[in-house]
Amino acid sequence: MKKTMINKCLKKSLPFLIIFSFFIGISYGQEKTPESTEIWEPQPRTVEPGEGNQPPSDAIVLFDGSDLSKWEHQDGSPAEWNVHEGMVTVEPGTGMIFTKQEFGDIQLHIEFKTPADDHDEGQGKGNSGVFLQGRYEIQVLDSDENKTYSNGQAGSIYKDHIPLVNASRKAGEWQSYDIIYQAPRFNDEGRVIIPAQITVLHNGVVIHNRVNIQGNTSYIGAHQYEEHELKEPLGLQDHGDLVSYRNIWVREL
Repeated sequence: MKKTMINKCLKKSLPFLIIFSFFIGISYGQEKTPESTEIWEPQPRTVEPGEGNQPPSDAIVLFDGSDLSKWEHQDGSPAEWNVHEGMVTVEPGTGMIFTKQEFGDIQLHIEFKTPADDHDEGQGKGNSGVFLQGRYEIQVLDSDENKTYSNGQAGSIYKDHIPLVNASRKAGEWQSYDIIYQAPRFNDEGRVIIPAQITVLHNGVVIHNRVNIQGNTSYIGAHQYEEHELKEPLGLQDHGDLVSYRNIWVREL
């Protein structure tokens, strides 16, 4: 009895299934044409890439070698680091400097040089740092034949992530970080719902590939997030060493 009823239903449904399959076949064929997958609008805006080591046309230049007008100390006083010969060098004892402008998701380019005549070792050799949103540190250090803890060497997300490789040049040579950074997001209760994520190239070599930052940089103890604004200043660290910087620019993402 059941088989008879099923056969009757199939016979009644057969014309519909044939017609349905026909139209599905036509639609599928249309989707397979080249034009069906072409998107013409919107068109990406044009950005002129920089010539040589010049920034792209939409970059916000934070230091062009002439002055520190876009930087200040944490208390709002003028930045006191030493600007000379197209670079800026840490003035030991003056403290960190921060951008006057605040940033969230960015592409950051920065070049640095650790002193060639620094005969210290470990964390005492060419130490400084790039602080995203003033709190997440990418370590600057002379890590050419200078052993220290791996999550504190050059390019590390300090005491958070070890770089994939050590791409350091010799002390006294210019080096670069190119950073793609996504700021963390917090809910209404102040809890992080999307952690900060970062990709870093050191001298053109990928050393972090879309890794999640664990929280605020801390010298002692586990890193933990503290709620903060979506946009906050970038910072450069005074760790007492004569580290120099140049060609600093960002693109907001």
